[in-house]
Amino acid sequence: MERDRPLVRRILLTLALILAIDAVVVGVFALLAYPWLSVVHDPIAAIVGSQAALLARWLVVFVPVLVLFVWAQLRFTKRELLADVPATDATRETHPDLHARFARLCKQADVQPPNLGVVDSSVPNSFAVGGVTDATVVVSEGLFDALSDDELDAVLAHELAHVKNRDATVMTLASFLPALVSDDRRVVNGDGAHLFVWIALTFVLYVLSSAFVPGALFSMTSVLGFVALVAISVLGGGILLGVLTAPVVLLSRRLSESREFVADRAGAVLVGDPSALVTALEKLSDRGLGRPETDARAHYRGVDGLCFLPYGLDETGDEAANDDAFTVETRSHPPTHERVANLRALADEL
Repeated sequence: MERDRPLVRRILLTLALILAIDAVVVGVFALLAYPWLSVVHDPIAAIVGSQAALLARWLVVFVPVLVLFVWAQLRFTKRELLADVPATDATRETHPDLHARFARLCKQADVQPPNLGVVDSSVPNSFAVGGVTDATVVVSEGLFDALSDDELDAVLAHELAHVKNRDATVMTLASFLPALVSDDRRVVNGDGAHLFVWIALTFVLYVLSSAFVPGALFSMTSVLGFVALVAISVLGGGILLGVLTAPVVLLSRRLSESREFVADRAGAVLVGDPSALVTALEKLSDRGLGRPETDARAHYRGVDGLCFLPYGLDETGDEAANDDAFTVETRSHPPTHERVANLRALADEL
């Protein structure tokens, strides 16, 4: 519809800006790693010629770094999010009604049925996550009790819209930079395997640096030169991340809010009744365990930012877990009253 075009343009422009900043960061990291690949210059020059060797050598760094980070984000984000939620698989035998509803909605939306999970929680909520090739929709037991059949269909259609639009993949790519500076998903821990990997990587980098660091290999001059080079690279990379992560966080939150509006609209159109989603929003907003929505939007823990309403699935509302970790939040929900207003405008259109 005509009124959707500005929102679509805003979403595409926001995502383009985020990906452009990501590309700049990967390029700078590639340049920081560039000296360590001086040993591959001669073999590349022998193949492509000396003039093209410099560009080819830079691409040898840039392309693998970009592919590695994107693959790792898409591969592990879904698994980590689902690990935070004690969901059990919802089979046709255990939850026949849920499967029947999704089968009907998926047929209407022409979408491959996602995997289904159910959380034993009285908090009425739901969320969808997507991997590289598949998606999972998780609902709470409390959602079945809180909503009527039409309202439940509307909420499930909202989650299915997230799946169809690959919103989880989009938001994972949008959180590329913030994920690098957040330490709630720690890459380094105290086990021996990780320690061995870092020792081996340091040794390999030191050997590669021998081509441009002064002094003989394993000499004091060589070691000090290597330490200084690593310190400069880490410091420069850290400053870069800090400077460029701030605009990406703002853009990602804006993108996240826009995706919620789109999913609301698509879900309402799918069931053909925007008022069902309106009443679902109003009911569930009143059952947020007394937690103000504004506070929830300011601090999402785990899957809270993915949920239909951002108060998560935890019955206790305890947000003490992992409080020592530094987390940069990239997901945000628009205020419920704005979502309701948009849906009522859609009802007038239909």
